[in-house]
Formats: sequence, C-alpha cells, structure tokens
Amino acid sequence: MKLIPVPVALAAALVLSGTAFAQTAASPLSFNISLTSNYKSRGQDQDQSDTKSFKPALQGGVDYAFTNGFYVGNWNSTVNWTKYLPSNPSNSLEVDLYGGYKFKAGPLDMDVGALTYYYPGADSADTTEVYAGATYGPVTLKYSRTVSKGYFGTGYTTSDGRGTGYLNLAFAQEIMPKVTLKASVGQTMFTSAVKDAGIPDYMDYSVGASYDLGNGLSMSGALVGANKQSSYTYAIDPSKSVNKNTLVVMLTKAL
Repeated sequence: MKLIPVPVALAAALVLSGTAFAQTAASPLSFNISLTSNYKSRGQDQDQSDTKSFKPALQGGVDYAFTNGFYVGNWNSTVNWTKYLPSNPSNSLEVDLYGGYKFKAGPLDMDVGALTYYYPGADSADTTEVYAGATYGPVTLKYSRTVSKGYFGTGYTTSDGRGTGYLNLAFAQEIMPKVTLKASVGQTMFTSAVKDAGIPDYMDYSVGASYDLGNGLSMSGALVGANKQSSYTYAIDPSKSVNKNTLVVMLTKAL
C-alpha cells in the first residue's frame, strides 16, 4: 500500500478536481481519490517511519462493475512500513488488485472474490486473500482468508502466514440527511505457528461518521485502533504502538 510521496498541495488539488476522470452516472467505470491524515489498515499504522498520529497518505483507485454481477478493481496508497521487514526492502506503494462477484441470496447481498496486496520491490510483504461477505440492511459481515505464503511479511519464509483469517463486522447507516454513521470491529486470527512464535491474535475497531459535501465529495472522521498494543510496537520506538487509537480524517472525491 505504498506510493511515492506526493506534495500535499498536489494531493488536495487532485481530490478536489474531477474533470480528468468525469464519468456519466450510468457508467460501470468509477474512480476515487482520497487524502487521509493517517492510513490505518486493520487498526495498524501503515506508515511506521514516525510515531506521530498525523502522517498524510494519498490514496486512489478505479472499479469496473459488469452488468452480470462480476467486478474488478484497483486501489493504491502511500505506505512506509516494509523497510522494517528482515529483508529491508525499499518500497513506498501498496497496490491492491481485486475481483469478485456480487449476487442476491434471499434478503442478503452476497460478495465473494479475491484480493492481492502487492508491494513493488518488497515481495515478502505481498499478500493474497480470498473473501466472502454478506450484507443485510446496514450490517455487513465479511471473512477473508490468506492463501499466500505470508501475511504482510509474517510467516513468509516458512509459509506459516497461509491460513490467517480476518473477520470483520461493519455497520453503516444514514442518521440524518448527508450524515452516515459508520462503525466496525475486526478480528485477526493467525495460524498456530505464528502464534507460537509470539505474535498474538488481535481485535481492531473503528467508529466515526461521513458527511456528503455533494458532487461526489465527502469528508469523514473516525477513531481507529486495536487492542494488544504492547505486542505491536514501532521498530523505531518500542515504547509506542502501531495499534494506538488515532483520529483519522479523510477527504474523498468519487468520480
């Protein structure tokens, strides 16, 4: 999830400008670009070069939805954590590639697919998961299972990362015009070999809201973090945790 650092002024300009990728309302092709105050994935900081809570990241992606329910997409973000892996790779970009199928099953909206997290130049961090999700009203339950050798660098050399599971329960509900309440809780479940090596399972959480500013522009804020903070610390400062609670603010433009 890394990208070559981009000046904040340019990032803001890209977020606020939609003319380069203008699409019709009926188009199956959509784009998104965001500027966030901190990129956290499953409750953990994805920039570990600094222990500060304010570490801006530029993010963006593209999705294509077929009329038969299938979809493909790509999402990218700046990151700065892979250099702390044992192989010390040089990398600043996360590239997510995914595809799947959405369909109805009675009252449920189902979603099954596969997702690869690719870190150019940092092969040991690459991770591939398969997933299945079900949505009922404002609630979504999703399970992801790692099928690659490693899980974001964990268990890469021994294939012990394969089989790691992640279960996420999310809630999203509009509570007043243009305001949507969002909350989620997730559980990372490592393989026995990984846990025996001293890396415990942990739970992450997020609670916040988003505001629709109109014309595809939205602002969101959420308190994001995870438990087991003493077990997940910065390599540059073991007294600080990458799981710490952080207020994350994001500006997003959907095109």
